[in-house]
Amino acid sequence: GDDNSGRKVITFSCCRMPPSHQLNHTRLLEYLKYTLDQYVENDYTVVYFHYGLKSLNKPSLKWLQTAYKEFDRKYASKVFGLIFLYSILPCRKFKSLLTISFSFPRYKKNLKALYVVHPTNFIKILWNIFKPLISHKFGKKITYLNYISDLREHLKYDQLNIPQEVIRHDENLRRKQKGKLPPVVKVPPPRPPLPTQQFGVSLQYIKDKNKGELIPPVMKETVSYLKIKGLQVEGLFRRSASIQTIKDVQKLYNQGKSVNFDDYHDIHIPAVILKTFLRELPQPLLTFECYDHILGITSVESSLRVTRSKQIIQGLPEHNYVVLKYLICFLHMVSQESIYNRMTASSLACVFGLNLIWPSKGTASLSALVPLNLFTELLIDFYVNIFHSRTVPGE
Repeated sequence: GDDNSGRKVITFSCCRMPPSHQLNHTRLLEYLKYTLDQYVENDYTVVYFHYGLKSLNKPSLKWLQTAYKEFDRKYASKVFGLIFLYSILPCRKFKSLLTISFSFPRYKKNLKALYVVHPTNFIKILWNIFKPLISHKFGKKITYLNYISDLREHLKYDQLNIPQEVIRHDENLRRKQKGKLPPVVKVPPPRPPLPTQQFGVSLQYIKDKNKGELIPPVMKETVSYLKIKGLQVEGLFRRSASIQTIKDVQKLYNQGKSVNFDDYHDIHIPAVILKTFLRELPQPLLTFECYDHILGITSVESSLRVTRSKQIIQGLPEHNYVVLKYLICFLHMVSQESIYNRMTASSLACVFGLNLIWPSKGTASLSALVPLNLFTELLIDFYVNIFHSRTVPGE
């Protein structure tokens, strides 16, 4: 899933760790690297579920040393490694790793938030002990959450694949709190959308409220601005922006007020707004109906994938097709400037894949990311070939 700023979320559940003697630790390390490789070039968030870590499934010190050396400057901050290590090692062994861990030089980190769910008192005590050794900037990224529901403020936790053991543990903790569950808070019914609403409503709704215009105003304005001022910005669409600023801009759009991105002095704000708009559509731009067809793209012979991609999008409703063509045309332009912005079609696909398509129930599995991103990359790379044969209104 994504957090409230559109950053990818990686979860680590300790209860899923099998007994150490049954685990192939070499394969585990390869899997961790494979998973992180898909996200660490962009801003990302980690959710760490501590419950379930026992002496039986704690990795050996030797493996932890190997793993820590493998997660070099490309991966998350060394502090994340420290938190993981001191959460599963006795103090004596943890101290023996301090010299190793703090020998790494400082480097730019794309880990933007770390949520530790169900932390033990031991973790909190050690954090206070080593806090003076950790930069204040990184310390602000770490948040302790006593209950799963506390994640609601930061991300859509119902999108996460949380193990049942963790859920039951969470329920037990709540029962123990004052001997009963906290009172149920009544949630007011959702308000009807404003006539000027842009986020969280369908393309048809926006069209009907904007004199039949097919391209939503928020898309037109963000794309137009980025075409002029953002095409050569390094890391465009990779970086996050202030959560509060994004909420303020969304509010302005939803109220039908004008937005001048020059006022914010941050080129990444319109980029995040564009991704947020796509992600908050009630139905993905590529539609739920196309999901299974897109998953099958990897089973198509390489030489026929562009043709197959073209066939899939030909089946889109006209409105979705028009908006998709407008977006992909722009992303193709961005990829053409990759020598400056470092955003190739592949990089853009990793960012936009799950903002264009997701399953109707649950979230996309890790295995689904490969075909979803490949399909998006084909659309961007072969934009002219894929979109040239179908005309759209206004062309």
